[in-house]
Amino acid sequence: MKFVIFDLDGTLVESAPDIHDAANRVLADLGISPLSLETVIGFIGNGVPKLVERVMKEVGIAHSEEKHAELVAAFSAHYAVNPATLSYLNKGALKALEQLKGDGFQMAVCTNKPYDLTIQVLQGLEIADYFGVVIGGDSLLVKKPDAAPLIRTMELLGSDSCIYIGDSEVDAQTAKNADQPFFLFTDGYRKTAVADLGADAQFDDFVDLPVLINEYSGL
Repeated sequence: MKFVIFDLDGTLVESAPDIHDAANRVLADLGISPLSLETVIGFIGNGVPKLVERVMKEVGIAHSEEKHAELVAAFSAHYAVNPATLSYLNKGALKALEQLKGDGFQMAVCTNKPYDLTIQVLQGLEIADYFGVVIGGDSLLVKKPDAAPLIRTMELLGSDSCIYIGDSEVDAQTAKNADQPFFLFTDGYRKTAVADLGADAQFDDFVDLPVLINEYSGL
């Protein structure tokens, strides 16, 4: 198996600081006190609309389609200005990408972050060239944990199988729904115990990932 697909937020990239900053800028525009980083991290994983919905609920903003759409647009505008200013690659991620590329693996990103913002983050952190395919949360009509985004990513890679690497319940369920092996980065944004996610392999330092992948692939 020579195809590896990554989640983005909480997996390759510690993106919560920039997401947190954008969310609090939206609240500041409304005269609302900021949320803690820990609180916003708990809202990450199901895409921008769901994150904004959770922020609204947390601070007591009455939900309506119009208000939600307005705040999604406001968040996206703030985030687009600085999507990779405070964010950084997780430990060992760059070295792992370099080694996997050298070992002949084809790599892609499948994330619930909107496509344009994903590209900005990948380019801002200078890792865009490692990925032949990028699928964002708005690339299809459905998002993870629906299997379709991961299946579409595989199709564009020219494969019907992959190792999917993520950090959360959403990623674990996506891999399960697509019937693909799942490798768990244990230092991401999950809320569930590692043992309960049913990962085929787990790691807390990306330096270990190429060895795990090669062992799993029988290489």
